[in-house]
Amino acid sequence: MIVRLGIVAAIASMGLTPAKAQTSTTQSYISKSPIYLVIGYAPGGSYDLYARLVARFLGKHMPGQPAIVPQNMPGAGSLQAANYIYAVAPKDGSAIAALGETIAMEQALQNPGARYDATKLTWIGRIASSNNIHLVWHSAKAQSIEDVKSIEMSVAGTGPANLAETVPKLLNSLLGTKFKIVSGYPSSGPAMLAMERGEVDGTATSWAVVKAQHQAWLKDKQVRIILQDVPERDPELPDVPTLLELAKNDADRQLLRLYASGGAIGRAYTAPPNLPAAAAAALRDGFQKMTQDPDLLADAAKMQVSIEPADHQLLQQVVEQTVKVDDSIRKRVREIFGN
Repeated sequence: MIVRLGIVAAIASMGLTPAKAQTSTTQSYISKSPIYLVIGYAPGGSYDLYARLVARFLGKHMPGQPAIVPQNMPGAGSLQAANYIYAVAPKDGSAIAALGETIAMEQALQNPGARYDATKLTWIGRIASSNNIHLVWHSAKAQSIEDVKSIEMSVAGTGPANLAETVPKLLNSLLGTKFKIVSGYPSSGPAMLAMERGEVDGTATSWAVVKAQHQAWLKDKQVRIILQDVPERDPELPDVPTLLELAKNDADRQLLRLYASGGAIGRAYTAPPNLPAAAAAALRDGFQKMTQDPDLLADAAKMQVSIEPADHQLLQQVVEQTVKVDDSIRKRVREIFGN
């Protein structure tokens, strides 16, 4: 299992430390059956991959051993699912969600589509941190970030709040790159298929998904990874530059650091606000026990995905720090994205 040192360092720089596991009693709560797991993206990406792993094992560790039923609700880079879980979903423990790692950032930047307060969600736990990567098909004319400064590269976008679209737009503004974003793909799965078919030159997805589902691409060198959206280079990708390395000055670095911060949230799970204490405790205790389940760990190893759990208290701290954005950064983002 991989420990992402860059993400740990980023958390430490914010003065955050992992909190003790949830110890609240759950004896007074018997989970409703089923519990619906809303996934903010279409099938085929890392959110769906991890969520279905969670769905297979979470109920086993909860009172009553409820069935966990995954339901995909794609839209606007998971903002549709975030708005649903915040304001519409039942607040009794029968609905949880896998949302995009950028939902706290979108709130901080006052995205009008973000109709929720991420700090008030009932955070459950994280199964893994994330490393969003940008990759390009081997036949594309541009094969590096430097190339894209002079050669147009078409990339498949998976929603206006997703890093597959926001990072290329940022780099076009800050570096003068020539990314051409082709929007409309529901998740990274269809986006990668479009790249393979030649509809676009590249796209962005999780490193976990590429390792789990596209080992042949790596072995046969059919794709080239040109960027990773984390504060420091992943040990598995030592030759791939990070988002922060592209900054020309301190102002750009502060802005890019915000877009590299979502990795600490990663593949996290949450529930509606104002959940009964016993329901929240049952979900949190069950989730932490699930991440230590030998059967889950064996499945993850077969899938070649990392398990890097974090508890709800650490997630709460990260979210609260993320939403505190300086007005100067917010102003620059509005200038770049026009909202």
